[in-house]
Amino acid sequence: MQAIQAQFHGDQLKLNQLPDLVANQQQVLISVKAAGVNPVDTYIVAGSNNYTANFPHTPGKDAAGVIIAVGADVTGLSLGQRVYCAGTLSGASAEQCLASPQQVYPLSNHLSFEQGACLGTPYATAWRALFIRAHAQAAETVFIHGASGGVGLAAIQLAKAAGCRVFASAGSEAGLALLKQQGADVVVNHHQTQHYQQLQQAGGVDVILEMLANQNLGDDLPLLNARGRVVVIGSRGSVEINPRDLMARDACIMGMALAHADSAQLKQIHTALYAGAEAGFVRPVIGQSFALAETSAAHQAVMQAGAHGNIVIDTQQTKDTVSHQ
Repeated sequence: MQAIQAQFHGDQLKLNQLPDLVANQQQVLISVKAAGVNPVDTYIVAGSNNYTANFPHTPGKDAAGVIIAVGADVTGLSLGQRVYCAGTLSGASAEQCLASPQQVYPLSNHLSFEQGACLGTPYATAWRALFIRAHAQAAETVFIHGASGGVGLAAIQLAKAAGCRVFASAGSEAGLALLKQQGADVVVNHHQTQHYQQLQQAGGVDVILEMLANQNLGDDLPLLNARGRVVVIGSRGSVEINPRDLMARDACIMGMALAHADSAQLKQIHTALYAGAEAGFVRPVIGQSFALAETSAAHQAVMQAGAHGNIVIDTQQTKDTVSHQ
């Protein structure tokens, strides 16, 4: 099989020919059709933000494909089944991956493999932030700050389906158009200084999902209604806030890392995502698709500002046929 590997932190990602993988009694072997690329994957390769890896390292937590081998002790999964992985044992950026049964979930026939590769991190992050951390409720207003990336778009779809009013921001006209297309009720350009004033005029906010807390958190807090909640999903540095903005509203700030989800939460999240896909409101947006040989470029793209949808690796495409949308 072909697989992407790094030999040390900061190494260039290279496509290597490796022996096919073999599942043991407790493992599932998947023929990978698509792999998701998320910022956490680049952090792990770089060894930044306290992430580390064993080497040689094949990057990627999220994959979608078809089961080609099932360990003797594995139940509930079958050969030929369409599945997606929320985590792997061997790395997703390869033609095959190994996973534990707890990492593998059925993929709805309503979703493509590329869309399935977007569920494990972006959608699970959005679901946990909205409903487990923030306890978002129908008729509440949710503001998704930096919503044109994979997590933000997932949050729009999930919040709208739950009956929330959704405010969302992006940094370009194309991004704003995408937010509107996904159903956001109010959209603002977060590169414009007046965007906070526009949001205040649109009404108070009950829940904020913040993707860049070091830049925005201090200005987010005055938007909150009484008992408002901010969930910090992303940050790239420190920030100064005025605690009185919290005190005056009985509001709170909470962190959110998907790695803290326990087995019961993961079951809840992925059961809900399957139901959402079957119902038609979980529908990942693919922003850019890369060939396996272009994984390094995909890792660069996922860290660029102004994201528009999810970035995926299509293992069935060649470098010549891949489409960068």
